[in-house]
Amino acid sequence: MDPLSDVLSLLKPQSYVSAGFDAGGSWAIQFDDQNGRIKCYAVISGQCWLAVEGVEEPVRLVAGECFVLPTGRPFRLASDLDLEPVLAGTVFPPARTGGVVTHNGGGDFFLVGSRFAVSGRHAEMLLRTLPPIILIRREAEQAALRWSVERMMTELREAQPGASLVAQHLAHMMLVQALRLHLAEGLKGRVGWFFALGDKQISKAIGAMHADPAHRWTLQELADQSGMSRSTFAQRFRETVGETPMGYLTRWRMLLAGDRLVNSRDALVETAASLGYESESAFSTAFKRVMGISPRQYGRRQAELTT
Repeated sequence: MDPLSDVLSLLKPQSYVSAGFDAGGSWAIQFDDQNGRIKCYAVISGQCWLAVEGVEEPVRLVAGECFVLPTGRPFRLASDLDLEPVLAGTVFPPARTGGVVTHNGGGDFFLVGSRFAVSGRHAEMLLRTLPPIILIRREAEQAALRWSVERMMTELREAQPGASLVAQHLAHMMLVQALRLHLAEGLKGRVGWFFALGDKQISKAIGAMHADPAHRWTLQELADQSGMSRSTFAQRFRETVGETPMGYLTRWRMLLAGDRLVNSRDALVETAASLGYESESAFSTAFKRVMGISPRQYGRRQAELTT
């Protein structure tokens, strides 16, 4: 797989909810505690403001536009940002997928959206470097994402056999579509693994590390992959990704290890060997340095979260 597919495959979206929101008159709603949730929305009619915590300028959204909130930051939707917002919990009942929530009588603004949760320490590490808002404003691209959102609503509402699996694939597809379009716009000056994928030379080195994480990559080999001198590559990689090539490689290995500790029955020594470590102790030391806890503690903690 390519690096973006590799990374997103670790997120394993779950707990899907898809519904509509029909608002009338003047309104403002605050959505707090979004940690671990990715949201995809399509504006069907009307217009509203979107303000995301940590983003200086609010965004005006109109009918036809789609947006994705991948980082779990609190946000506000409003017809007028000067209004005092009410908490989302007072407007939206407990998740009832496929339904439509009407606010202030409805009729002026209609939004459909899907949300899915991701869990685990590796998910937090991956999501925090994504852009807080991804806007999709070109008509052809809007149609593709809107179809995905509406299809998820149908799947979850009708609960046909296999609906959960279809929803999982749709969730991945919506996120991939949005991130792919965002990358295509050009992201110069932004720092992080995601933004580095927009750099054709640096992305080649990242792709090589993802393709063979167990290989004992040297700085020179990675520079050769990018067609750059070693010193230029090292500087450019750090400026683009925000860490050294070897630091990135180690972190990627540990993210893979975390996934395997939870989703496979491989012995620790087997996981270590599959990621290029000759001894279990060397692997465990690297894992604890990156993930903050030992591999065994990580496996137990994630098992507890899923029971």
